[in-house]
Amino acid sequence: MKPRRSWILFSLGIVLILLGLLIAYRLSDQEKITLDDSVRATLPGQFVKLPLGVVHYELGGPEDAPTVVLVHGFSVPYYIWDPTYAALTQAGVRVLRYDLYGRGFSDRPVENYNLDLFDRQLEELLPALHIQGPVDLVGLSMGGPIVARYANMHPDQVRSLILIDPEVAPVPVREIFPLNLPLVGEYLMTVYLAPVELPKMQPDDFYQPGRFPLWEALFRVQEQYKGFRQAILSTIRAEPGMDSLAEFRAVGKKNLPTLLIWGREDKTISSADMQLLVQAIPGIDYQIIENAGHIPQYERPEVVNPLLIDFLRGLKVGTTP
Repeated sequence: MKPRRSWILFSLGIVLILLGLLIAYRLSDQEKITLDDSVRATLPGQFVKLPLGVVHYELGGPEDAPTVVLVHGFSVPYYIWDPTYAALTQAGVRVLRYDLYGRGFSDRPVENYNLDLFDRQLEELLPALHIQGPVDLVGLSMGGPIVARYANMHPDQVRSLILIDPEVAPVPVREIFPLNLPLVGEYLMTVYLAPVELPKMQPDDFYQPGRFPLWEALFRVQEQYKGFRQAILSTIRAEPGMDSLAEFRAVGKKNLPTLLIWGREDKTISSADMQLLVQAIPGIDYQIIENAGHIPQYERPEVVNPLLIDFLRGLKVGTTP
């Protein structure tokens, strides 16, 4: 019996669709470079080897001063702290900034990118750089729950917290669908989310994105290194299990001096979220930055930097946990 013509056409159509999907995947794959010693030799900053991989960092300021640790958020690496790092070191503060695993020029280990991983990274990074606590932790966006987790797990190592537009509300599973589906998420991350959506959404973090025309191009640099997509996708899949508010409530029981900064025009973190945080941490110093979006420390450094410096100087006068 000869196969029906319709069955042949259907089979051919399936083959062509699969071929098209494969071609789209190959053409969209931006990850061409492996981060190794030869590549790192051409990159700015400093590097240190930890048990899970190499971490990219910068450490500056007086060696005898208390250390402030800057922890960035979901996807933009440590250059998001450029104005902050410059202002704090010039003010005589010892400052450490670093790229979270999977971002910037840090390694992309094959791990679950959850709070446990980022807590472990910081726990291993500080002694590797001979930094003795207690330290002052500054967390931006997703960096907020990261520093809160660290404070809860290592309370004797933390002197104070500064939270800038921190993530508070949980992410429902429905909001990450279909990225949580095996293979589907990997494919969508490769052909659309990483090459198109992620870079183009970065200017949305600003109230006036026109002032920062190179922001998208700057973000794309890290996407050429193998493992970036896997790390971001793993983080997305871990977010529904990240109970940030519980971490902040636990911090609220520790009587840590805490400063909260929020950009009035933030499209990501709502004022309602900030009120939840104010309730979670009694006595928190809450400052609202006008004409600023999700990253006010970058968009309005002339306003935010003095707040940070005054807060830290107040600690030096004698405010300790």
